[in-house]
Amino acid sequence: MKSLLALAALPALLAATAAQAGNPAVEAPIRQMIDGFNKGDIKAAKATHVVSPMIVDEVAPYAWSGPEAFDSWVNALVKAETAEGKSGGKVTLGDPVRETIVGDHAYVFAPSTYTFVQKGQTMREAGTMTFALVRGEAGWKIQAWTWTSPEAGPVK
Repeated sequence: MKSLLALAALPALLAATAAQAGNPAVEAPIRQMIDGFNKGDIKAAKATHVVSPMIVDEVAPYAWSGPEAFDSWVNALVKAETAEGKSGGKVTLGDPVRETIVGDHAYVFAPSTYTFVQKGQTMREAGTMTFALVRGEAGWKIQAWTWTSPEAGPVK
């Protein structure tokens, strides 16, 4: 009986191992979004998303969805960071901690760091980004993402 249970659990174990290894096709739009953001290429970052994404971030109004979501988020971020004296923001995305793919949908959770300058001081936020992706005719696209972190602190 134990052998039968172990054999039955093998596909789930293999699937979990494969998911931990990561899927370059799923991760590509995430990396492209981060690269575009870091280069200030908002058009490239936006192109990694579905037409009507959902975004949750730490700047008011905190949630955006629909066809104007990405542009509205960028405008809110620029407005908030300008008001707070922030500049030069760069995101570093770590290797995914969790990556689950079921059919044409994927869920990716990764550690992230946002480094910026605020009033002459280099600051850093260590947080996480969580992504939901969907695969369509054009490949994998970001359907939704969230940024979560505590307050930034000075880089020592």
